[in-house]
Amino acid sequence: MDDAKGGDRDAVETAPLPFRAAVDALRTARLRPQIEIEPTRAPQRLAPFAYALEAAVVDGEEDLADGRLVLLHDPAGHDAWQGSFRLVTLVRAELEPEMAADPLLPDVCWSWLTGALQARGLSYGEASGTVTRASSHYFGGMSERPAASQIEIRASWTPREGLGGTPDTAAHLASWCDLLAQIAGLPPAGPGDASVVTLPQRRGPQSR
Repeated sequence: MDDAKGGDRDAVETAPLPFRAAVDALRTARLRPQIEIEPTRAPQRLAPFAYALEAAVVDGEEDLADGRLVLLHDPAGHDAWQGSFRLVTLVRAELEPEMAADPLLPDVCWSWLTGALQARGLSYGEASGTVTRASSHYFGGMSERPAASQIEIRASWTPREGLGGTPDTAAHLASWCDLLAQIAGLPPAGPGDASVVTLPQRRGPQSR
């Protein structure tokens, strides 16, 4: 699927109806204002149909966290997915080094992903992924820069399909944005959102 900017619109419009409905729901979802989101080029070899979004949690001119969400669809179904749709994500944020050193941090971050889905009552299956933390230390001409640490979540899950064979992708997108906001250290958007454990403020802007 040629997805030059979030999907060749003609390719999306000629895709199967369940996929078109799922993409339309992503395009029209209402999200909290701190999250800037836009279509981006989707991978072309993971499934017959794909649509991708990238997002950043923005505070002024600073990106507190960023990520990418990809919707995959195989009308014939996929044994590993246990369904015909799959959501794939990458989320990352910079941390204070002392927070990155917490041995429980990977488990906590994974629980944020599953908790964000559960908080919105979403049905899903076959969740899998990794949580990676990395630290950078600077030397020589860069020695004045403070050490930097980053957390990265890579995950995928199968959204359960509803009427017409289409999952509630708008709700899954909202839960993904909840995860982005949580890893960025923002408070819940309003009543009904799950309580969060916030992270310290980041040292400075990070590149997307």
